[in-house]
Amino acid sequence: MNKKSSIYILTGLLALSSITACKKDFLERPPLNQLTEEAFWKSEEDVFKVVNGVYSQLPGDGTAFNDGATDNAQVQNSWDSPSNPIAAGTIGSDTDAGWSFVGIRRANYFLENADRVKVIDPALLERYKAEVRFIRALDYFNLMSRFGDVPLFTKVLVLGEENLPRKPKKDVLKFVLSELDTVAKILPKEYAGGKPNEKGRITKGAALALTARVYLYDGQFQKAAELASTVMGMGYRLFTTTEEEPKDKLDDYSKWVDFADAADQEKFRKGLRSYERLFYQKHENNSEVILDRQVVRQKGGNDINKLLGPNNLKGWSSITPTQSMVDAYESYQTGEAVVPVDPAQRATWYENVKDSTDYVKEYRNRDPRFYASIQFHGAVWNSIDEEPYIYDSRANDNNNSKTGYNFRKLVDPTVYIEKIESHANVIIIRYAEILLTYAEAKNEVSGPDGTIYDALDQIRTRAGMPVVNRTKYATKDALREFIRAERRVELALEGHRYMDIRRWKIAPNVMKTIYDVRNGQVQQRIWTDKLYLMPIPQVEMDKSKGVLVQTLGY
Repeated sequence: MNKKSSIYILTGLLALSSITACKKDFLERPPLNQLTEEAFWKSEEDVFKVVNGVYSQLPGDGTAFNDGATDNAQVQNSWDSPSNPIAAGTIGSDTDAGWSFVGIRRANYFLENADRVKVIDPALLERYKAEVRFIRALDYFNLMSRFGDVPLFTKVLVLGEENLPRKPKKDVLKFVLSELDTVAKILPKEYAGGKPNEKGRITKGAALALTARVYLYDGQFQKAAELASTVMGMGYRLFTTTEEEPKDKLDDYSKWVDFADAADQEKFRKGLRSYERLFYQKHENNSEVILDRQVVRQKGGNDINKLLGPNNLKGWSSITPTQSMVDAYESYQTGEAVVPVDPAQRATWYENVKDSTDYVKEYRNRDPRFYASIQFHGAVWNSIDEEPYIYDSRANDNNNSKTGYNFRKLVDPTVYIEKIESHANVIIIRYAEILLTYAEAKNEVSGPDGTIYDALDQIRTRAGMPVVNRTKYATKDALREFIRAERRVELALEGHRYMDIRRWKIAPNVMKTIYDVRNGQVQQRIWTDKLYLMPIPQVEMDKSKGVLVQTLGY
């Protein structure tokens, strides 16, 4: 280095030192595009933003994948969801089955820092805390439902505290119930609208409804029935409509249903439209919704149309109905179970579908919810496309169903009409679930009674189906099977079946290898009892340095 260069460097250092002498914090200024802890937590707006960040962890369109780990549906690709290997019985610790604590960490961070804001109404701050505590309780409930014992922590962890052992499920359950009981006493029954009281925020009804679900899953039927009964008195109602757009009126169901008269056809169409439309963007925040994940139009979006739709509707057929799901829909006229078609007979009909009317026999005179939920060969749905639409299960494109069916439920035609993403809210808890919870729990406690039949009849009537046969279903055992069948059909694709087949201990009987309409094998399924609980990902086991103990069997 020459002498001249040394002088320039020395001069520069001296200049810099003079600057820092005048402003000692010059080099300690935070990046202009970031906020420090000291700069944040100053206003009500700061609290509002963090709470909304916790809300972003509510379950979304991915909930539909859960049915792919059941007898309701098949998830085509293992990279789409762990439901594919779970259903096959091949899941291992190399797959993450939902071991995530992101929402819990966000909630803990908020709860630990929110009191630093002094310029906020204390009552509003308490309400915000209650909303966040609800979301944390929901996260823990979902984790313990899937994994059993899980780490339980309620504070922000610092370096050295990150490796926590699994807490017994009973301790996590106790925590969840305690949290829900507390927040239910703080949260309002409803919100007036407008910031910070937007529709869609967590309510007292949501806290009580989730508590009823927790008790039901745990087999505490008396408490589940009591909580459900309380929610039933809070003003929620099943959504109904007779609305039909001009294109809807083109759907001719006379090919599929033997209507007694015009009034019968009107009842059928009302049942179909009421059921399908309660999930539409146009009717979000309706009287049936107790809790949903809100999707902001043109700012958010969900992929449900793509996940469920076939290739010609720009879908991926990621989640498709099984034949068992199709068989679950009862007779429209009698309300009784339909005897499934022999698979070999179905395959013969299918091969001759263009030349024979026999194939349509299997899909005749079904529950209106069948036509609102399942796309089967020849099914009509004019509002979904610009041209008259008839579902063709014989297409062989990559993104078409392997089972021979696609879901129609949850798919919103608005996406196709307006050529936009789906912005329909994702319903997490709705009133129909509460009625079914009450019916199941009350029946387990004391057997059939008028209140149970009434709860079930509300759901059946909304769907356009016959009410419960009081004579046939007059015993606890008979009514139990009826309630389970009704729950499966009503709540299909909403994420409930995963835990239902496990808590009822029927998974070994229903998780069978699935076949398509040609009677060809779609997915081999082997059930072992280790599948009642999921494995911890091996990468998380390794990080814990021996603190975490793997789920039995993996």
